[in-house]
Formats: sequence, structure tokens, C-alpha cells
Amino acid sequence: MPPLKFRPILKSAIWGGEKIAPLKGIVTDQKQIGESWEISGVKGNESVVENGPDAGLTLTRMIEKYGAALVGEPNFQRFGTTFPLLIKIIDAAGDLSLQVHPDDELAMKRHHSLGKTEMWYIVDTEPDAVICAGLSSPVTPEEYVEKVEDNTLMDVVAHHKSKPGDVFFLPAGRIHSIGAGNLLVEVQETSDITYRIYDFGRVDAKTGKPRELHVDLAKDAIDYNVYPNYITKPQDLGEGISELVNCSHFSVWKLTVDGTRIFYPQVDSFSSITCIEGHLTLEDDRGNKVDLKAGESVLLPAMAKKYTLEGKGSLISAVSVPKVN
Repeated sequence: MPPLKFRPILKSAIWGGEKIAPLKGIVTDQKQIGESWEISGVKGNESVVENGPDAGLTLTRMIEKYGAALVGEPNFQRFGTTFPLLIKIIDAAGDLSLQVHPDDELAMKRHHSLGKTEMWYIVDTEPDAVICAGLSSPVTPEEYVEKVEDNTLMDVVAHHKSKPGDVFFLPAGRIHSIGAGNLLVEVQETSDITYRIYDFGRVDAKTGKPRELHVDLAKDAIDYNVYPNYITKPQDLGEGISELVNCSHFSVWKLTVDGTRIFYPQVDSFSSITCIEGHLTLEDDRGNKVDLKAGESVLLPAMAKKYTLEGKGSLISAVSVPKVN
């Protein structure tokens, strides 16, 4: 089984921009592309393999066929044929809604789904781009509801001026919003459960009505604690490797290559690899090669114990780290 490339799933949005198609070298008439789902096992939005002998199969079908050889034994034992992570590229020309996601326990109770812990790596920004993440002032659940009703919730949300290279770790329960002018890579649990709590008074052009809010559902999901810092500082591991996030759901690194580098995965997991800059060739330990340009992603099966990157570029790589029950 070679490293796998997938057909990107392009999603237009009311806040979407025009940067994703050029970044990926795609010619399309689709407008306001807000998201490219690079690697997805979400039902109804499953990635389809576009290279190798299994071209045309969905990611779920690939797991059914190859099991632990693709995703790793710990992931296969815990998640079965559900791919545990969702990898996206997001282009926000407008502000996304202020939202929050439930944790695994609440999401399973309410929706029979995983929760949604996520992280963002900022690839590019426009001047004055902002990320909203966390609370700047303490509020009670009752005060939260009042502030939604009187349109003052944003007054207690922490605003952060963003720049390329910034990292935001967003555990389930943390209020957040991607502000206009941010282009980023997102790594998250496989979940599409979102509680929208503020939408800047926008009206959906298709319906002529404001988009639905989930104020009551979010009330029990929000982490009301105020933290001293919401921007994650990457840890420089040397030799062009920076650890961006290491949590109970996933670990994420930035890899910078200029020449030829050999990497040895340290856990029994697949590796998702998204190129954010440059042009490289990836070769696994069986001699299978794939081309990787900016805006493209590849899934390296867990059975690959070594891979080589040749060329010049930067990549975001993630593995799944199943929570121990």
C-alpha cells in the first residue's frame, strides 16, 4: 500500500475566500471556497483515493480492507473503521461564527459522535487578521446566555492578532472563531458537531434568515475558565522539526526540509502530511513515491516505518494518539 493521495472535498461558505484553489493548483468555477477537506472519514464526506491500485475507494473502505496496516493497531482497536482525524485547509475571507464544540463524553451522549478538539497552524494572514480563542473575562453560564441575548458576548472573548507560524490549540469547550484574513491548516477529531453561538448578525443569502444558533446546547459545553495564554508556543526539536501540539487525541509537527531527510514515525499510527510551502517527493520504505506540492496532502500508512522527503518545503504532519480509557 503506497502513500495515499485523495481528491480534495471543496466546500463553499458564506465566509469563504478565493485562496484555496490557487494554492492547490486547481482550476474551478466554484466560488467562496472556505474549506478543503484534505483527509476525511466523516460520513457523507469521505475522502476518495486518487492514486495507486486502490484509486476510487473511500477512506472507510480502505480501513475495512487494510485495518491496522493503514491506521495502526491502537487506532483500529479503538475506532474500528472510523478514521479518527479530519484534516482541513481553511480560507476565511470573512469572520467565521463564534462557536464551541462538545467534548467526547458530551458528544457521545447527545450525538453518538466523537467530540471535537482541534488545532490551527496559521499559514498566511492579511493585515489585521485576528483569531478569537478563549475567554478574556470570567462569566457564568447564566451571564453567557445574557450576553448572547444582548449582543455583548464578543466583549469577553479573547482576541489575538495572528501571523504566519502561530499555533492555536483548541480543546473541546473553548470558544473560538477564525477571523477574516486567515489561511490555516486544521487538525481535529473526526466530528462535525458545532454549536454556533454568535454569527455577527449575518443573514444566509439562500434563506434570507439568520443562521441557526445553538445557545442552549453550548451552555453545558463551554469551558468558562480564563487562561493566561491561548497561543501555543512550538517546541523546536532541532533538525527542522517543531512539535506544535501533543495531546491525548493527536500530535502535530512542522517539518522543514531542504535537501533529503529521513523520518522514522515514533508511534503505531498513520501520518497525515500536508505541504504548506515548496515542492517535495515522499518515498516510503518500500520504494513507493508521491509528489507533494503546496496545498496537497498525503496519508502515510502505519505500516511504513520510515519515509524520505526530498526537495525544499514545509509540511504539517499529524498522527493519532488514542485516548486511554
